[in-house]
Amino acid sequence: MSSTLTPEDLSRVIEMAWEDRTPFEAIEACFGLPEKEVIKLMRRELKAGSFRLWRKRVSGRNTKHARLRPEGVLRAHCPTQYKHR
Repeated sequence: MSSTLTPEDLSRVIEMAWEDRTPFEAIEACFGLPEKEVIKLMRRELKAGSFRLWRKRVSGRNTKHARLRPEGVLRAHCPTQYKHR
C-alpha cells in the first residue's frame, strides 16, 4: 500500500506517526496503513537512530492507540496544533 503514496502523503504519514496525539488508527483511516505497515514505513524511511528514537517514543504511549486513550478523547491532535496565522 505504501508504494502508492505520493511524496506528500508519505511526508504526512511520517509527520502523523511522530505526533504524540495522533493514534495509529487515524493514520489507518486516512491512508489505509495499519500500525504494522506504519512501523515498516518508518523503518524504511528514517535513519536507524531516528527510527529507534521514534519506536522508543511511541511504544506503550496511550495517545498512539485509540483503545488506550481516555474515554471522551475523540480528536487526533491538540487544539492548538494547527494555529492559523
